[in-house]
Amino acid sequence: MGIKKYNPYTPSRRNMTGSDFSEITKKTPEKSLLAKKDKTAGRNNQGKITVRHHGGGNRQKYRIIDFKRLKDDVPAKVVGIEYDPNRTANIALICYADGEKAYILAPEGLKNGMKIMNGVNAEVRPGNCLPLSEIPVGTMVHNIELLPGKGGQLVRAAGNAAQLMAKEGKFATLRLPSGEMRMVPIACRASIGVLGNGDHNLINIGKAGRKRHMGIRPTVRGSVMNPNDHPHGGGEGKTGIGRPGPSTPWGKPALGLKTRKKKKQSNKLIVRRRDGRAIK
Repeated sequence: MGIKKYNPYTPSRRNMTGSDFSEITKKTPEKSLLAKKDKTAGRNNQGKITVRHHGGGNRQKYRIIDFKRLKDDVPAKVVGIEYDPNRTANIALICYADGEKAYILAPEGLKNGMKIMNGVNAEVRPGNCLPLSEIPVGTMVHNIELLPGKGGQLVRAAGNAAQLMAKEGKFATLRLPSGEMRMVPIACRASIGVLGNGDHNLINIGKAGRKRHMGIRPTVRGSVMNPNDHPHGGGEGKTGIGRPGPSTPWGKPALGLKTRKKKKQSNKLIVRRRDGRAIK
């Protein structure tokens, strides 16, 4: 999908870019696959803000995506490629031979009228879903399960793909988009291909109002606050943060602090971390 520019008839419009939606072939969603999506504005059941900078935004409906792809050996036809406001990747509406419809993540190259299938007997081509045991080494995959039958959890954002590096015993080794090398049970399923809408990260928002339409409220830097509002606040003019490292408004370490548990059970499945170090 390409990027389009706008005529600079206002200063904010000068550098603004957007998607040209050239991959989109279906404008309206399938009503039977929509669900209500409530907004919380970052507040919990007591009305207290627990996630900052959330609120407002355009109304959205949730599209029910089939991440499990368990309908085996039934061919399906691609009805259309749609925009999904809930994710960066586009989605494809498919219709199985028995009449059932479903949404899947749309990989690059998937077009209207193409046939796709799930299961052990499916061909290795974009859009099909197979167990990792049936996928050749070197293939690019997305929507990868971590536990058999749980549904895809890894590699679901626009333009992303993981590469199947090796298969040995009960595990397959994948190279994830972050560079991490990780083992996944070989019985887990993955979809073939690279996810579409790869230019999504090149879009320039251009103006604050466009961000508000997405439900994101302004973020104020701590260094411009008062000392009673933030640990970075106060001082005459521009000053340092006055601490060994940056902090959250509540004094907890921020920016770069490792939050992963040292004894997390899945550590043994990570062959190499994204920073290039091996897990000890």
